[in-house]
Amino acid sequence: MHAEKLKLSSQRWMTAALTAFAQGADSHDFAVHHAGIAAEHLLKAYLSSLHPALIVEAKDFDSLLHATGHGTHASAPASRAKTIGLVEAHARVHKILRKQIPVDQRALLPVANARNGVAHSGLHDIAEVQTVFTTCLRLIDPLLTELEIDPEVYWGSYVSLHDRLIEEQVKAVRIQLEGKLARARTLFAQRYGHLAAKEREIVLATITRQSPRYMEHDEERPCPACGSKGWLMGDTHIDETNEPVVVFTPYVFACSACDLDVENEELWDLGDFAEEVVLDVTVDEFYVNWEPDEDLYRDR
Repeated sequence: MHAEKLKLSSQRWMTAALTAFAQGADSHDFAVHHAGIAAEHLLKAYLSSLHPALIVEAKDFDSLLHATGHGTHASAPASRAKTIGLVEAHARVHKILRKQIPVDQRALLPVANARNGVAHSGLHDIAEVQTVFTTCLRLIDPLLTELEIDPEVYWGSYVSLHDRLIEEQVKAVRIQLEGKLARARTLFAQRYGHLAAKEREIVLATITRQSPRYMEHDEERPCPACGSKGWLMGDTHIDETNEPVVVFTPYVFACSACDLDVENEELWDLGDFAEEVVLDVTVDEFYVNWEPDEDLYRDR
C-alpha cells in the first residue's frame, strides 16, 4: 500500500512490457499483460499518495484497518489485505483527475480485457495490441506529472518508442474522426437531401429534440458534420476552488440527424467540444432532486 513501492513496481512492469512489445508479435501477450499491471500500480500509487485507504476494497474491514494504521486490530495479516483492481482504481482516479486523464471507462475496457485474458487464459485480441498498449501509455503520462516522476527515468531507453506510439495514436485518431465526419455528411445528404428546406427543418426539429443516449448531463451543440442540433453528453461535479460551482465534463458528442458519434480523445479535435463548462446554475438548484444511492447507504 506504499506509494513509493507502487511507483517502482509500475516502472519495472512497464520496462518489461516495452521490452516484450519491441521483441515483436510473439511477445505481445506479455506486453499487454505487463502494461496493464504497470498502469494499475501507478493508478494505485497516486491514490495511495493521497491515503493508502483509497486503494482498499471498501467492504473489507481488516484491509481498512491495515491501511489506516490500525493493523493490530485486524484478524488477518497485512499480506492478505484486499485492494481494488485496475477498473476500480481507474474509476477512482478519474473522478479526481477528470481534466488530466484522457482515458475514460470505455477506453480502458480493452486494456482490462487484454490483461485479464492473458492472465487467466493466455488469450488476447491480436488486432487490439497496439491500441491497448498505447492506451496504457496515455493513461500513465499524466500520472507521472501528478506523482512528479521524471518521464525520462520512467520510460528509460524506450522513451523514443513511447513517443512514436503516442504520435501514431494521435494520427490514427484524427484519421478515424475524419472518416466519421465524411460518413455522417454522406448519410445526412442521403436522408434529407431530397427534402425542401422547410420540410427538412420540421423533420430535423423532431429527430434532434433530445439526446440519443442517456448520460448524467447533456448540452446542445451544432453538429460539426451536418450543422443540426447535436448533444454533448457527460458527467458533472462540484468545483470548490473559489466558490462552489457545477462543472460539466463532456465525454461524447452524438447527432441523431447524421448518426455522428464522437468520443474520448476524438473530442479534442473538434475545437472546444472536450472543454469543461461551468453551468449557469447554483449547486443547490442543480442537485435539488438528488437522492443518495440506497445500496451505497445501506452498505455503509
